[in-house]
Amino acid sequence: MSKFAVIDTETTWGDAVMSIGVVIAESLTFQLIEKRYYILTPYKSHGGMFTNALYVNNIKPDLECSREKAMKDLISILAAHDVTTMFAYNAAFDYRHLPELRHLDWHDIMKLAAYRQHNPKISSCAECYGTGRLKRGYGVESVYRMLSEDWTYCELHNALTDAIDELEIMRLLNHELDKYALAKIG
Repeated sequence: MSKFAVIDTETTWGDAVMSIGVVIAESLTFQLIEKRYYILTPYKSHGGMFTNALYVNNIKPDLECSREKAMKDLISILAAHDVTTMFAYNAAFDYRHLPELRHLDWHDIMKLAAYRQHNPKISSCAECYGTGRLKRGYGVESVYRMLSEDWTYCELHNALTDAIDELEIMRLLNHELDKYALAKIG
């Protein structure tokens, strides 16, 4: 695999997807190659915990359209890049919300980022379960801060910026993509 994708979604109070952010990256360097941001109508008007982040920092969507049109565009872009592998932080959430993409191989970034044996930045005094998973502080914001040592970082809860940040978590973890085989879902 020469390229992979990282995806994030934001949902309404009614649990409908209102935005999708996707980044496509090169498999060896984890460098971002392309990004896409979709705001879904009519769901953007239904309200959600992070509705105020849809256009944060003047981010403009590539498409503001129906879910069907967005998914058709996204599937086309993934195919054009020969992407067959999708990553997400807490991937079960996005996987459940995006059945149109279940033909891809999905992997959960959190399954490496939140475990002491896979994340060398987890402090030896951090509380972990017997499995090595952090008991708390394993969300995107906490893990990004830990890995980057940027203690001012705040997750924006915009699907595109979050996908970019999740790609950065993967880059900072510095694992080859093969390591994520243990984090496969679906």
